[in-house]
Amino acid sequence: MLISIVTAVYNRREVIGDALASMASQSYAPREHVLIDGASTDGTLELLRARMQPGMTLVSEPDGGIYEALNKGIARAKGDVIGLLHSDDLFASPDVLAWVAARFADPKVDAVYGDLQYVSASDTSRVIRHWTAGRFDPALLRRGWMPPHPTLFLRREVFERFGTYDTSYRIAADYDAILRYFGKGAIRSAYIPEVLVKMRVGGESNKSLRRILQKSREDYRALRQNGIGGLGTLVWKNLSKIHQFFDKAS
Repeated sequence: MLISIVTAVYNRREVIGDALASMASQSYAPREHVLIDGASTDGTLELLRARMQPGMTLVSEPDGGIYEALNKGIARAKGDVIGLLHSDDLFASPDVLAWVAARFADPKVDAVYGDLQYVSASDTSRVIRHWTAGRFDPALLRRGWMPPHPTLFLRREVFERFGTYDTSYRIAADYDAILRYFGKGAIRSAYIPEVLVKMRVGGESNKSLRRILQKSREDYRALRQNGIGGLGTLVWKNLSKIHQFFDKAS
């Protein structure tokens, strides 16, 4: 089973090397890494070119943002299974892809996900938030549940049947896609009760009050568009994050 990992990157020279090393350390061999660079100007592109290895694909050109870049990567991916590794994220273990492949050995499984840790941008060993995803139940969607998007791996057929990221969303296209896949699509999933990804804090959706409000508006739109819920679901979604700051499980 070939696993494709898509990384969208733009001006991340200081951290992209860690993501590349994290991917290279994986014990699972049948893999490819598709890198979509948005025409970086800070030395990122030069670093990527210097680190290219067999099984890696690099495209560098201007794009309309992260979701357009991810869609480009998905279109170029050759794998049976497709996952993401954001440019400032790390796989939490060298065995992450092996764990994922083992779950996909069941042909009934469409999606695999696990837990996520938010870590300090300057010290990835320091955990800020711990997100225990838990097993999926359709009723949870109306309570704001979603799997941690950076830990989500999908069979290629899911994208083919239900589409990729809707680029009319600037921040919440991942939430829209998850509602589409797990809600309307009723895909079958498997949960790995392990931390799969370490995500540096300081993401685009939470960098300012304006962005937080925009994300809330987009989350609400995604809920309504997919017929999952409304304002109550949005409130539950935000409240469910509070305990993550107190649960620092390793």
